[in-house]
Amino acid sequence: MWSRRDFRHFGRQGFERGDLKYVILEQLKDKPAHGYELMRALEERFGGFYTPSPGAVYPTLQMLEDMGYVSGEQQEGRKVYRITDAGRNFLVERQPQVDEVFSRMRERWGSEWGPQAQRMIRDLADDLRDLTRSFASEARHRWPNPEQQRRIRDVIGRAKAEIHAILAEEPAAKV
Repeated sequence: MWSRRDFRHFGRQGFERGDLKYVILEQLKDKPAHGYELMRALEERFGGFYTPSPGAVYPTLQMLEDMGYVSGEQQEGRKVYRITDAGRNFLVERQPQVDEVFSRMRERWGSEWGPQAQRMIRDLADDLRDLTRSFASEARHRWPNPEQQRRIRDVIGRAKAEIHAILAEEPAAKV
């Protein structure tokens, strides 16, 4: 059974030791970034279901810098990292491992489970959360009657049960 928490902690379950370096280098191929920017770009790349922590990203960036695969330069008070030629060569040499990392992600989430589909589901969940928060703050002024409260609980309960049932289904066989 999957939850948003499971996806956010994908690194513990989907990445193998050392995979983050490939993901970071792959991201830095496109454009330089400082650490926070890199974390946001990776979160975006994974549709919001995985955000690497500073405790994972910064030591990996330091290791990559020590290996000569990235260079860091202070700009406007932040250290901006760029991939070096050695880093590009490393990615080319390790392309099978890089492909394997992204293949595992596709296998886990499905090829159609891209950032747009993930974002749509996340946005719907956020909308429901916002609705319930709004309801709670407005409830002081206009509390629903007991019948409305029961119906709201029932709707949310059914939705939760249906989502759990869907996530518990065996994946369709790959052809």
